[in-house]
Amino acid sequence: MIRLFSRKAKALEISAKHCWKCFRRSGFSAEAAQFAQPSSMSLPQFDSYVYGAMLRDCIQTGDLFVGKTLHCEIIKKGNCLDLFAYNILLDFYVKSDALSDASKIFDEMPERNTISFVTLIQGYAQSFQLVEPFELFFRLHREGHELNPFVFTTILKLIVGMEWEKLGYCIHACIFKLGLDSNAFVGTALIDAYSVCGHVDSARQVFDAIACKDMVSWTGMVACYAENDHFEDSLQLFSQMRMAGFRPNHFTFTGVLKACIGLEAFDVGKGVHGCALKTRYELDLYVGLGLLDLYTKSGGSHAALSVFEEIPKTDVIPWSFMIARYAQSNQSKEALELFGQMRRAFIPPNQFTFASVLQACATMESLDLGKQLHSHVFKSGLGINVFVSNALMDMYAKCGRVENSMELFMESPNRNEVAWNTMIVAYVQSGDVEKALSLFKNMLACQVQATEVTYSSALCACASLAAMEPGIQIHSLSVKTIYDRDTVVGNALIDMYAKCGSIKDARLVFDMLNERDEVSWNAMISGYSMHGLSGEALKVFQMMQETACKPNKLTFLSVLSACSSAGLLDIGQTYFKSMVQDYGIEPCMEHYTCMVSLLGKSGHLNKAIKLIEEIPSEPSVMVWRALLAACVIHNDVQLGRISAQRILEIDPQDEATHVLLSNMYAAARSWENVASVRKTMKEKGVKKEPGLSWIENQGSVHYFSVGDISHPDMKLINGMLEWLNMKTRKAGYVPNLNAVLLDVEDDEKEHRLWGHSERLALAFGLIRTPSTGHIRIIKNLRICADCHSAIKFMSKIVQREIIIRDMNRFHHFQDGICSCSDYW
Repeated sequence: MIRLFSRKAKALEISAKHCWKCFRRSGFSAEAAQFAQPSSMSLPQFDSYVYGAMLRDCIQTGDLFVGKTLHCEIIKKGNCLDLFAYNILLDFYVKSDALSDASKIFDEMPERNTISFVTLIQGYAQSFQLVEPFELFFRLHREGHELNPFVFTTILKLIVGMEWEKLGYCIHACIFKLGLDSNAFVGTALIDAYSVCGHVDSARQVFDAIACKDMVSWTGMVACYAENDHFEDSLQLFSQMRMAGFRPNHFTFTGVLKACIGLEAFDVGKGVHGCALKTRYELDLYVGLGLLDLYTKSGGSHAALSVFEEIPKTDVIPWSFMIARYAQSNQSKEALELFGQMRRAFIPPNQFTFASVLQACATMESLDLGKQLHSHVFKSGLGINVFVSNALMDMYAKCGRVENSMELFMESPNRNEVAWNTMIVAYVQSGDVEKALSLFKNMLACQVQATEVTYSSALCACASLAAMEPGIQIHSLSVKTIYDRDTVVGNALIDMYAKCGSIKDARLVFDMLNERDEVSWNAMISGYSMHGLSGEALKVFQMMQETACKPNKLTFLSVLSACSSAGLLDIGQTYFKSMVQDYGIEPCMEHYTCMVSLLGKSGHLNKAIKLIEEIPSEPSVMVWRALLAACVIHNDVQLGRISAQRILEIDPQDEATHVLLSNMYAAARSWENVASVRKTMKEKGVKKEPGLSWIENQGSVHYFSVGDISHPDMKLINGMLEWLNMKTRKAGYVPNLNAVLLDVEDDEKEHRLWGHSERLALAFGLIRTPSTGHIRIIKNLRICADCHSAIKFMSKIVQREIIIRDMNRFHHFQDGICSCSDYW
């Protein structure tokens, strides 16, 4: 009788369980909850097994209401669960994201095992509470519960997320003591942990210790090598895996393709593609993306397109990937065409798609299309996305609409360092460098982390303004970061110091660079050339030729400019021929301009004309202007008139040509022609740019022009000029009245010479700057011969280095000598 009743009760329990499941799976949650209370029914009491089964079903369906109802019934029955059912209840709360309830269940459990701890550890990990899981792990260990592979793989996943390498070593030591290092399951988790932390050698030791390596272990190690740029090792291990008889899966192919791309082993990548074709993994999304990356970077556009057409395209990822690759490789039209195909395929674009398409618009400077995309972005609700917002700013800036970029910047709620950099670069490129520096200051005030782009752009702004003091401050800021030895920042520092007149500091930065690229060498050669130090420029060029960096067009432009600055005719002609014969670089108009200037200033005007005739394309204004400048120097009025005529045919409003022509006539004392040129200028509305010099002092810039008396220190400046006039005459200075190209009396000419803007700026500098420092002056026009002579005397009298940058080059005056050797 007892046995019969027991069987009947068991049958009733099973029936109740099936009925409960029937209600649950039919969507009747309330009925199921009522059925879970057998006290209202003439059924036997549910046991722990039945409650566990019901809770497991709640986990599968995600029904928190029914689960909690069951829990209430369990509490009413006096916690009638065994350990197995308790773990299921704990898992139910963990997977229902009720972590506080799960923690209470865990604390109230009469007993716990390893599964209890691991379940709660996983719950904390899913909620990104990363301290509690390790506390639970240590407690599990202290209480003597079993440390099995499941425990270690769970805790190692946390270490992968946190990149806590030291803790990883401790866990590894524990695994080793327990002899679990040979377990493939645990070993693969260790390999992943070491891979994320960059410890490839440790990962390989773990891999070698695994007794029975499975497909996952091999794939983990192949991926570890690929992710940490050990590309050759990755390919070698892939080959060993194939010889061991394992068939690669989609994860393996993804890692191997990355290694092929890293090594630029595109032929090997094609072989991997063949292997993927045999196993049909080329249809996998991530393998397909790897193949797209391979062919786009190898320049195989047609092959990439073939792969793209074969892989599934129901997801936005392959579309975005392909559009991004086109946009990044300056194939903007292709990117836009593919975007159109994507829209016709009814694939909604995401933030990365829009960012890439906007990049293509920016490259093409297609403002109208960019505006249409902006409207599309607004409709899709992605306008506040930081990637899309930054791409829109960049698009408007490169299309010449910086004001629109600024509006987006001010409206953006998520201004990261990219947004700030985009606006700073935009203002630098548009010529508003003062606004760029103001933004840089605001960026620092907002405590946004500056990057190499920020520092290089801000330094470029300082170089444009020839603002030495802000440049030094930015250099000091970069020293406090990791970017002080960055090549891009270093190149910007070289350029800034060179353009601000401190060529020694530029060379110091150049010598301290860890790595030098073509831009580094070009910046240093150009800097020396700009300062008239042609010998140093050619020495640096010879050093460059001994390195792996090959000279480019900009390099030879700086070299030829250095030769022109010093009148090194033979050397310049040799380098001009070498550029074509040895390096295969076709001369551009700027190279021809340098050679015409070199030949003309050296007195070889006929050779300069012959070279102009050999230019394959129509000579530019700059070429003819270089010849005209040489004609002014050598008083060749006839050839100068022809040169000026050619320039004015191209650009009738060219101011410099009218001025040079007037100066040439004035030097020849042909005052009628001078008057004729000035009359023509007046009729055309062409105005001569007034001479302007400026000097920086304590963060402020002071401007001076000829005859200007508005400066508040004018009395002191005039007094200093009188003193300098007296001292220079005693030292042997004689005014060069030919420098005044006006038909006036000699006394008037002398008076005008002492009112030149560079002398006013120099007098101010002597009054207001420390007596031990350099004086740096910037001038918008070419320094006249008399000022050049007078300032040489002044540098010796005041015993200070005077640096003047005119429109052509720097002049370093020291102890009565100029760095240009009187050749400019």
